[in-house]
Amino acid sequence: MPAARPDLPLLPRPSSVSSLGGWLTLDRSTTVRALPGAESAAGLLRSLVGPAAGLPLAPSPQGRVVLALDDQLGGLGEEGYGLTVGPQTLLLRAAHPTGLLRGVQTVRQLLPAEALSGGARGSGSWELPCVEITDVPDRPWRGAMLDVARHFVPIGYLRRYVDLLALHKLNVLHLHLTDDQGWRMPVEAYPLLTSVGARRVRSQKGPSGPEGVHFDAVPHEGAYTKEQLRGLVRYAAERGVTVVPEIEMPGHVRAALAAYPALGNNPARELDVWTRWGVCDTVLGVHEEVFAFCRAVLEEVMDVFPSPYIHIGGEECPTTEWESSPAARERAAAEGLADPAALHGWFMGRIGAFLVERGRIPLGWAETGTELPLDFTVMTWRDPSHARAAARRGHHVVAAHHRATYLDYAQSGDPSEPVAQPGAPVTLHTVHGYEPAPAEWAETERARVLGTQAQLWTEYVRTPEEIEYLSYPRLCALADRSWSGGRGDWPGFVERLRHHTARLDALGVPYRPLDAGSLAAPYASPSSGTARPRS
Repeated sequence: MPAARPDLPLLPRPSSVSSLGGWLTLDRSTTVRALPGAESAAGLLRSLVGPAAGLPLAPSPQGRVVLALDDQLGGLGEEGYGLTVGPQTLLLRAAHPTGLLRGVQTVRQLLPAEALSGGARGSGSWELPCVEITDVPDRPWRGAMLDVARHFVPIGYLRRYVDLLALHKLNVLHLHLTDDQGWRMPVEAYPLLTSVGARRVRSQKGPSGPEGVHFDAVPHEGAYTKEQLRGLVRYAAERGVTVVPEIEMPGHVRAALAAYPALGNNPARELDVWTRWGVCDTVLGVHEEVFAFCRAVLEEVMDVFPSPYIHIGGEECPTTEWESSPAARERAAAEGLADPAALHGWFMGRIGAFLVERGRIPLGWAETGTELPLDFTVMTWRDPSHARAAARRGHHVVAAHHRATYLDYAQSGDPSEPVAQPGAPVTLHTVHGYEPAPAEWAETERARVLGTQAQLWTEYVRTPEEIEYLSYPRLCALADRSWSGGRGDWPGFVERLRHHTARLDALGVPYRPLDAGSLAAPYASPSSGTARPRS
């Protein structure tokens, strides 16, 4: 009979763990009791553990596995939970249903790795160590951004991606749906966005100048249906993961302008969906037709995605077209702006206010930390100091320094690594060492940092296998540190990760193998360096 290890290599590391000695046996006769409000978590436990481990886990008023909401546990917050495993019973409690969902993932990790694979259904029984666990996350935002605009990812894989996030107690899937190279969400008011903007063709030209680097690739296309996206949102919510959509504006919009040239600064110009990487200088115009377009698109986005946050990009927006456009210069003057470059902040302010009026929180990439309107939550990526600057200004912040959270950089300098973004590697210990809100900051500044997230831009990533190889085990490191905060320690993480890879193996994750290079210590402090474009 396989048994879980008594040293509990859980990932992320719980706040508090005490061994009680002994084992609890789960077998085909084990039943589950869900007290009022805990039914959805019990259903998740049944669906994730039951089929893989070969256990029915039928519902029963006398079940030895008990899930309960307890308002006396309010100090654990929305995601905290308490788990007690005794020789006869398992009791999972939380003040909020989301806390129960987090506890379900801990129960999965207490099982032997074989119980996750679905390949050991005939074993009949499994043992869990008797323990007492109290667990609360350090920060409320622990996410992963996946770029599906550069390379389309099938909806079925996005569900698997959500499952892997949930296993690691990551709670945000930031879905980058539009960019210069593709538009992936249908908009009924503007059907050409997907019939034209979701398809790019192979260019016959060679490498070109400062706009970006041409890529020689086969034609690429793909778009989701609204039904698929709504289904993904429901699937993620059942696992305690929020899907945050990103619709880029006013830059990174070449695909939209290929579909609707009238939205640009040169309406007579015909554009293709961009077949280069880098920063494209074609941006939205600033005439009222553009704002009608943005509002219509975002209305449909909000109808599909109930997330409190709507990401509207905002970064890497060249202003050369505005500076050379008589209409844009006239608009800047009419609005009392100093110059056409100031149209960027004005544009973001109008769209942000539109979202706020509809009860949503605008989210944007911050180039410096201080340029977005104050009603924005900002994602800082260029330099660690920008997160502090944004917090000092009064923004809520998701800190995502590119030298510690961008997983499209190589994991090592080994020449056998897959093609990656240009730049030095982002190593496993660098990811684990990243602190989005350092202790030396003022408490008011630290309090405004919601958390962090990883980014995977997909210029050079074409398959789910490549996504997972680049993500793992680095996402394990981000999950561990973002949940545990200052409690993180590199040697302890390495030891737990060595055991956790058995779970990744059981789930078929093609992660980068652990070796002396990837496990080197101490931490490499993320250097600000020279920030490359985030895309």
